Amino acid sequence: MDWEALTDDQVILVRDKANRAASSPAARIVTGLPDRRAHLEETSIELPGRRLKLRVHRPKLARGNLPLIVSFHGGGFFAGTAAQNDWLNSHLAARCPAVVVAVEYRLAPEHPLPQPVEDGYDTVVRLVGEAAGWGVDPGAVVVLGESAGGTIAALIALRARKDGPPLRAQVLNYPATDLTATMTDYPSIRENAGNPTLSLSRLRTARKLSVPPSLDARVVSPLKFDSLAGLPPALIVTAALDPLADHGRRYAERLREDGTDARLTCYPRAVHSFLSVPGLVPAARPARREILTFLRSRLQPDS
Repeated sequence: MDWEALTDDQVILVRDKANRAASSPAARIVTGLPDRRAHLEETSIELPGRRLKLRVHRPKLARGNLPLIVSFHGGGFFAGTAAQNDWLNSHLAARCPAVVVAVEYRLAPEHPLPQPVEDGYDTVVRLVGEAAGWGVDPGAVVVLGESAGGTIAALIALRARKDGPPLRAQVLNYPATDLTATMTDYPSIRENAGNPTLSLSRLRTARKLSVPPSLDARVVSPLKFDSLAGLPPALIVTAALDPLADHGRRYAERLREDGTDARLTCYPRAVHSFLSVPGLVPAARPARREILTFLRSRLQPDS
């Protein structure tokens, strides 16, 4: 699809149709079956001036206050839905164990950046502030995201560094870390430009719709921050066939340069968004195991 040829209204129509399809039972063939050991609840959260939908995954057997993982889906800030991550989120909830809250943040073009990031940060603050009511441990909080959701998770970690709440870790799956004019100036963009899972047309459209001219793109580009010191440990998962592979690689390098613990893994023969399509990409399973092991080490270091 030539995304750049679509009007805003056409983008919204295509997005809504795709999100309905991704949320349907038939899509489980591609997006994966949720873990039966976790219970899914659809609810909402009231924030100033808006209400956001949440998909809450809880382990069926665990009791007491559990660690909290706040999850953000991908889709270029203008598409995607939390349901596309049920396979990963339910497994993490059951096996970590933890309460995994997936946020349906607002989307461009109606709600460009920084509104999706504000949705994510405000949700984390509210969940931690009402930890007892959610059955979570406010001292064991992680942010996790894929693609645009990885950008949101990284930006939340950067803000929480100063304003709180304290985070134990961040998991960034093939994040976009540079939304400035240099977004496409990376070798992996050129090498994987023909990859159908993330075309250059879609990448350019994501930037056009989500970064308004009035916004300094550096404030929503984690890679462009002056200092990445003092951040929670990071696991950055990338895919060898992903145009954004170098976004994740370079961000991991910058984190290490500034003294932040960062682990980088690149899965061969994997494409962008592969953790959302485990039915098509075998690498999703070892990547899921790696994420689980990392989270357990950060949330339950004595286990």
